[in-house]
Amino acid sequence: MANAFNGKVPDALGEGRQLLLERPHASACRSAIRRQRHFSPAGGARHMNSFGEPLRLLGWITGADAEQLDQLARERVADFAPREDIVSEGDPPQFMHAVLRGWLCHYKALPNGRRQITGFSLPGDICDERVFLIRQMDHSIAAVTNATVGLIDRHRLQDLMGRRPRLQQAMARQSYLRLSMQREWLVSVGQRGAIERLAHLLCELHLRLEAVGQAEPDSCEMPLTQSEIAEATGLSTVHVNRTLQELRAANLIVLRDRTLQIPDLRALREAAMFDPSYLRCGDKDVPGNG
Repeated sequence: MANAFNGKVPDALGEGRQLLLERPHASACRSAIRRQRHFSPAGGARHMNSFGEPLRLLGWITGADAEQLDQLARERVADFAPREDIVSEGDPPQFMHAVLRGWLCHYKALPNGRRQITGFSLPGDICDERVFLIRQMDHSIAAVTNATVGLIDRHRLQDLMGRRPRLQQAMARQSYLRLSMQREWLVSVGQRGAIERLAHLLCELHLRLEAVGQAEPDSCEMPLTQSEIAEATGLSTVHVNRTLQELRAANLIVLRDRTLQIPDLRALREAAMFDPSYLRCGDKDVPGNG
């Protein structure tokens, strides 16, 4: 990327990638399940992130618990393309979804096709720990990037949790953190200005990735488009474009090759009024949103 934006944002957040306005059909989940394939330890699974590992790294579960959870997540997996629904609003929940590779988004869609992204699930996250409590999904989950998702039968997981109390505690903690992050997102939409809002989102994603070993202290993957950032922050794509340029001009961020570089993390956090305490539950920083 050049020293200036030259009126354009980098390709990872470029205007060339447009989101589909139509809500993907609920059949996407069923078709993806039909495409599911198994990964052996010597095959494709080694190229995916461990599902249980983030919970273990955070001190929430033991190594044995993490291994059993990860094994269960890999027994049945499906690949999804960008913008493809994994589960749609109104679907009866059959599985709990574990992100083994790629990024997912949680969203609500209006009848006219507009949508609001309410959270992101990152590698190692569990997407929908509340499937035990609901009869139908109240929102949709879609792939942001090419993604591999573990389809965990909710009854088998419930049985495992019954035998592993620390897993129950881990799920409860993630549910609490999910609510905590959604409260912070609501504050952003209602009270933070555009620069604060975008900077806050970038700080949050960086910290979540760093907490589970998926980011460097001053950089992380950033595959989001302008449209996706706009839908997550309640801004227009034009406003997102302009705000990214302002952040770049202030030397707060560098975007290049789908990577976010943060020259001065403290300065970016100050610009965002970012207090990471809402991402803490227990011993360490916590991932998971949706």
